[in-house]
Amino acid sequence: MSKKIKVELNLPGINALMKSPEMQAHLSEAGAAVARQASAMAGGEPYGSRVHLASWVAIANVWPASRNAAKKNLEENTLLKASGSVGLYKTKKEAKGATK
Repeated sequence: MSKKIKVELNLPGINALMKSPEMQAHLSEAGAAVARQASAMAGGEPYGSRVHLASWVAIANVWPASRNAAKKNLEENTLLKASGSVGLYKTKKEAKGATK
């Protein structure tokens, strides 16, 4: 009784969506939130964020903006924890718990 379904992706449309100003704005907000949270977790050490365009997608980058922030990030995974605290990163265990 199952029918075969054929899906054809509109790649130029997907690429345009992934680079759209709306996507860039969303990524900018998310990157800034992670940078703020990381800074708070690292005792006020500075973190930077920016959005740039790759060939087919917009990308947000967040980085430690000082030596002390970089050291703290290496020791304590500050950026990873900050990403989780603003809801951008989930471990496999967290993802499994959310579906149950």
